[in-house]
Amino acid sequence: MKLRIRDLREDRDLKQKALADYLLCDQSLYSKYERGERPLPLELADRLADYFGTSVDYLLGRTDEKAPYPPSKRK
Repeated sequence: MKLRIRDLREDRDLKQKALADYLLCDQSLYSKYERGERPLPLELADRLADYFGTSVDYLLGRTDEKAPYPPSKRK
């Protein structure tokens, strides 16, 4: 599965190191996430979706809609 995180990162002119620091991992591990050599943990996908202002489904290629879902109204 090809994640869209590389395209989103490059669109913002960010280095892998910057996102690795944000996710509290090293650059080589982040690089493996981008290349699909390691599965991206759900909690990190959630953080990246928040960072890029999109949904996890968009990151995973399950939708082409970039806009995030509206917040849930849980009580």
